[in-house]
Amino acid sequence: MIGGKVMKRNFYFVFIGIIVVGLVSYFSLNNGESTTEGEASNIKELVHDYSTGNVGGNEVASITSHELIVTDSDQKETIYDLPADEFFVSIAPYVTETHPCAIHSLTGCQGELANAEFDIYIEDEEGNVILDEAVTSLENGFIDLWLPRDKTYHSIITFDGKTVESEFSTFEGDNTCITTMQLM
Repeated sequence: MIGGKVMKRNFYFVFIGIIVVGLVSYFSLNNGESTTEGEASNIKELVHDYSTGNVGGNEVASITSHELIVTDSDQKETIYDLPADEFFVSIAPYVTETHPCAIHSLTGCQGELANAEFDIYIEDEEGNVILDEAVTSLENGFIDLWLPRDKTYHSIITFDGKTVESEFSTFEGDNTCITTMQLM
């Protein structure tokens, strides 16, 4: 009888030990790998917080066509998957100064026209109007947009009597940072 209780107790300790080792291994192996959408409670809010500087610390955040990559001061990366149906693009219209960019750095890119109001018109390739309103750029001079994926867009941006027309797309591998729209 006593031997059975000891054996049962040892089984529970071994079982709990296996679970603990499994969890530790899982979290160690997933360091720097993708998280699920459920783990990033609201990826759009997190992206916005990095764009607006509302996230403290020395983290660096960049965003590709399919993931948000956050790197801490110890060079540890945390990667968040972006929504399957929406594409993030950040546009920095300019008059005289710009920088070459393809993958937007939410914590590093700086556009020329910070806190400026633009009239923005965007339509997709079928002529559906996606956006037609006045938008104010962020302190970093960029206008952040979430658009449907896998489309080509025609845009018209107006600022202070100057206009730029451009096309961009939201396919896998497309640029998330658009710094080529010079207002004239």
